[in-house]
Amino acid sequence: MPLLIAGSIATDHLMSFPGKFSDSLVVDQLDKLSVSFLVEELEVRRGGCAANICFGLGNLGLRPVLIGAVGEDFAEYRAWLERHNVDCTAVHISQTRHTARFVCTNDSAHAQIASFYAGAMSEAREIELKPIVDRVGTPDFVLIGPDDPQGMLRHTDECRQRGYRFVADPSQQLAFGDGDLIRPLIDGAEILFSNEYEASLIIQKTGWSAEEVLDRVGTWVVTLGAAGVRIDRKGEESITVGAVPEIEKVEPTGVGDAFRAGFLAALGWGLSLERAAQLGCLLAVHVVEQVGTQEYTLSRAAFLRRLEATYGADAVSDVEPHLRTLHP
Repeated sequence: MPLLIAGSIATDHLMSFPGKFSDSLVVDQLDKLSVSFLVEELEVRRGGCAANICFGLGNLGLRPVLIGAVGEDFAEYRAWLERHNVDCTAVHISQTRHTARFVCTNDSAHAQIASFYAGAMSEAREIELKPIVDRVGTPDFVLIGPDDPQGMLRHTDECRQRGYRFVADPSQQLAFGDGDLIRPLIDGAEILFSNEYEASLIIQKTGWSAEEVLDRVGTWVVTLGAAGVRIDRKGEESITVGAVPEIEKVEPTGVGDAFRAGFLAALGWGLSLERAAQLGCLLAVHVVEQVGTQEYTLSRAAFLRRLEATYGADAVSDVEPHLRTLHP
């Protein structure tokens, strides 16, 4: 059964300025600010939560369906995702806006000047799920990740109305949304993903206790950073899984998206929640050891060796029959 992954699709343009911004700023003239900085480095990274999750699923041998809104400048990014087993036929192409973009310049003192252009993301609210489901079949899950808030609400409402099992992953929208946004995004979810801080935000902004959240969702998966992950279900003992030891911590952006990909892949294979958390942690560590959210390469043999080293031979026995990576 297919996995539908709805959420943001974006690119990051990251630049490095060798000097200090402060050397070019006149404090009492900031209302007339007009400056230009000559940068030495530019990195363009593919990103967006939904695209990152799909990339991870594709690398594990699944073929997820990406749902989101982009501009006509998406062609090269689309080709990249399709080479990594991602079905992009449901992606909405805006006729008037560019793909969402984060543009950031850092100076030598780690000061940062940045802008985020939502662009075509605002058209995610125009996407209906039923025509996609009619084409690909009833989904195992529909993950609804951070995106245009009205688009997230529309997808969640449609899942409830049509009986599609959905995964709530509001993530970055928790910081900006209020209870009136967050409550309907969570209520009725088969799975809720959050980190520890986001879990506190959910409780604070919804006005629900942790027990009341569990009354409304089937499974609450809380990532704990270096401490691993905790899985809570109503009336059951929590499941805690330790993280995979890092070889070298380089950059954490996109780690949560990779965890979600591994977790959902394992559930799609019919494995237990514990195995799902283990697979999620293993895929996540590949991201933290690289710069960029989609720069890792999975070798099947090395992946299974690392799985065994951390979680044991039984974990390998469960995962190996399903794992289909792009590299041996």
